[in-house]
Formats: sequence, C-alpha cells, structure tokens
Amino acid sequence: MEKAKFHGVIPPVSTIFDANGKLDKKGMGTLIEFLIDSNVQGLFFLGTGGEFSQMSIEERKDVTNFAIKYVNGRLPVLIGTGSSNTREVIELNDHAKEAGADAVVVINPYYWTLSEQNLIKHYAEIAEATDLPIILYNFPALTGQDLTPEIVVKLADTYRNIIGIKDTVDSAGHIREMILKVKSRYPEFSVLAGFDEHLFNTLGLGGDGVIPASANFLPELTVGIYEAFEKKDYEKAVQLHQILAPVPLLYKIESPFISIVKEAIRFRNIDISTTVLAPSRDIEEDLKVEVKQIVEEAVRKLKEIV
Repeated sequence: MEKAKFHGVIPPVSTIFDANGKLDKKGMGTLIEFLIDSNVQGLFFLGTGGEFSQMSIEERKDVTNFAIKYVNGRLPVLIGTGSSNTREVIELNDHAKEAGADAVVVINPYYWTLSEQNLIKHYAEIAEATDLPIILYNFPALTGQDLTPEIVVKLADTYRNIIGIKDTVDSAGHIREMILKVKSRYPEFSVLAGFDEHLFNTLGLGGDGVIPASANFLPELTVGIYEAFEKKDYEKAVQLHQILAPVPLLYKIESPFISIVKEAIRFRNIDISTTVLAPSRDIEEDLKVEVKQIVEEAVRKLKEIV
C-alpha cells in the first residue's frame, strides 16, 4: 500500500523570538537545522506551540515566508492557517500557496461552537478556495468542539484536497475510529497523532505518524519509534515508547506549555531565545529545574539503548 503523502514525525516547530518579541531568524535557523539533521519527515510551522494564536496576520505571514524560504525544499513544509474567522483562513491559505507551502493545517474555529452544518460549511469554503492539500487539526480541549470521524468522512468524501488530520485527542479510541472510518475508506488519508505518547498505538492501528511537541527537543524518541516500527524492530520501538512516556509530563508544569518546550530545547544545548509572546510567560527558575530533570533523564535512557 502506498504511503500517505504526509507521514512519520513532523515537528510543530516552535517560533523563536528575540527579547523584543520579533522573529529571531538566526534562532529559527538553528532550530530548523537541528530538526532536519534529526531525520524528521516534515516541518509544521504556526501550530499551537508555534504561537500562532498570539500573532497578527502579518506576523504569521512573516514566519511563513521565512520558514519556506529557509527550508528551501529540503523537507515538506506545512503551515498552520487556522482561525475563528473563515475569511482569514482563506487569506492565509492564499498567502501560504504563494509562498510555496506544501500543505496547510487548519484547526476548527474556536470561541463559537458551530452546528455540524456550519462547521462543514466552514471547511467547504476553505477547501473550495484553494488547491493546496489541507490537513484538518482536531484539538477539542482548546477549541471546545470535536472533529468526529463522521464529520471528517463527509469532508473527505466531497473535498479531495482534504487529505489528513492531526488528531490531538487523548484517547486511543478516537484515533482508532478515525483510522477505521476514514483511512479504511481513503488509504492515503494521513492520520497523525497530536499527542507524542500516541505515536506507537497510532502506528499499530494503521495510522501514519505524529506531530509531537517533544520532537523540538527530543526528536530521537519519536523519530526512533517511527523508524523502528518501519523496520519491524518492535522491541526497540517499545523501549523508546517507554522512554517517551514520562516526557509529556513536561506539558503539565506550566500552562500554556510553550515556554516549557523552549526551555527544553535550550537544555539540549541548542542556542535559542526562550522569549514567548503574552499571554504566555517565561517560567520560574524552580520550574526550569523540573524541565531539566525530565529532559536529562530521557537523554540518559536513550544512551543506554542507542
């Protein structure tokens, strides 16, 4: 069976800012090079951890322009264009296409809970306005509304440029149903876990990969699981899965967890600014100690099996 177009480990790349909250191109380049060298299968900019929700439209366009130009075709680039405003999504999609994006990732509208009819119309207008591949982004804990497998099937039935989903739901059952109801119908439809620790079961159920925040600072884990699974080295995949298991505890240290991810990147000796955009905040020194302990423990365990 042919692989889905988007598969494997696709990090939701942190957006790096200088002390004044402006795009730090040097820091972004440093992080991008680290990720490319880590053998990831693509790069996703302007996701949740990329702080899109704290940016203006022009700031989002600036990140898009920089990222696509910097990556320069070395990996597929996915751009987050979601918004609570349908017109804004269409504008951002047009810009992403002009800039050279390989796909867009569109979270469902937040603030309003939409009827199923209006939710489908939202995505219908977006899909009809672009020929770029669209990956749906389901994160009901933040949007307040679930993209159910039934809704996704209806969209995939009608719009062939809707080609995948990032399913950020803390339930293996939800991902299983997405695979059984959507991917069984459209084998090349990408089902990508949104939570790091669901990679192993997503692959086991027939899904395609993951878009994990931890790939920004511990790509060896998710990339290692994916590569081991592909080689049918299930013993190694399980070992790495067990090392990965405590890493998402990082995300509970602070909310939003954006600053946690940036501190974790720094603890891997990647020289970036950890500035975040308000209402996110820098973390206190005692919390940095917790971050360092979790990252260092994962690195130590990695050295024992690699």
